Amino acid sequence: MSAHAKAQPVGGPIWTRGFRLITALFAVSAVLMIWRWIVGLGAATDLSDGYPWGLWIAFDVVTGTALGCGGYAMAFLVYIFNKGRYHPLVRPAVLTSALGYTMAALAINLDVGRPLYIYLIPIRPSWWNLNSALLEVALCVMSYVAVLWIELSPAFFERWEAGPEGFLKKLSATFHPIVKKLMVPLLAVGILLPTMHQSSLGSLMLLAGKKLHGLWHTPLLPLLFLISCVGMGYAVVAFEGTLAARVFHRHRETSMLASLGKVTGAVVMGWAVLRLLDIVLRGKVGLLFSFDMYGFFFWLEVALSIVGALMLLSGSRHTEAGQFVASMLIVSSGVLYRIDTYLVAYNPGPNWSYFPTVPEQLITLGIVAFEIMLYVVLVKTFPILSGGTSARAAK
Repeated sequence: MSAHAKAQPVGGPIWTRGFRLITALFAVSAVLMIWRWIVGLGAATDLSDGYPWGLWIAFDVVTGTALGCGGYAMAFLVYIFNKGRYHPLVRPAVLTSALGYTMAALAINLDVGRPLYIYLIPIRPSWWNLNSALLEVALCVMSYVAVLWIELSPAFFERWEAGPEGFLKKLSATFHPIVKKLMVPLLAVGILLPTMHQSSLGSLMLLAGKKLHGLWHTPLLPLLFLISCVGMGYAVVAFEGTLAARVFHRHRETSMLASLGKVTGAVVMGWAVLRLLDIVLRGKVGLLFSFDMYGFFFWLEVALSIVGALMLLSGSRHTEAGQFVASMLIVSSGVLYRIDTYLVAYNPGPNWSYFPTVPEQLITLGIVAFEIMLYVVLVKTFPILSGGTSARAAK
């Protein structure tokens, strides 16, 4: 396979049995979303004054955007460090990022008390609280969603330009050259925005003070969140590449992902070492051996990341199974780190408790299902994935 094989639509039927199943799951969650908007947060969730943020923020937003950092991480590697051989991985990574951030935006609309006023954030600067980390996160995420879809738009334009005469072909002929000219500044903005808001998501929990357990509350939270999202972004690229190759019977860029794995392993190992070094320098070593729930989850996060990193820094990165397992371990570590920071390690006091309600859980599953639905439709319709069908599928 050429490292620069042309991206092609996967093709094939969309309304398969599996697609129908995830559509049904999304339909159930869509009904619950409407119900939540009607009855409010109090009736639909287990949120309270003690736990103002729950599953929708911790997983759908904080974790979902980190899982959507593949485009950000690949942009760094390809355009900042000039590693052009990874270019075939960029478009699938940008699609994953666009979907992840768009679903996070949907989750934010579910979580805030007055979602109809969200549109005022970018257009009412006079209302801004310039001391709020949430303002920076809101503005960056809104901007980044738009940037990601513009970065992905050449895939749509290429498909429409090859189609019949009509509105879409004229639209592509007008805007495709404009997007090409704007791509360099768009890439620059696309690298700046996640750097800002991913670190700010860590900064938010600095405000929790003593409510956040000492193993997680550190001045390095912004940096740890940023490094973690880069490692997760690379891991998601390999994870998504493996699944796409299996499900759609595509050629898999095993050698390219092996090379990427070395970068991923170094980033993740650096995160784990920094995390442990921070504990030592802050004099919190005793908390590591407290043999309680917090110590268990801390060691689980670190163990998953170190094992995954070691696999990618060894010969395991050259095999499909090794890449897939290592990516799963790294993604699991990153997900756990964010959920622990926002929920598990957060304790507002003895009279408060939180566990996501069934509607919260079903809505989250529905958001994930909707993301999968969009991914399937887009890769089957537009040139996102590089290469062609595998020899196995051709038989």
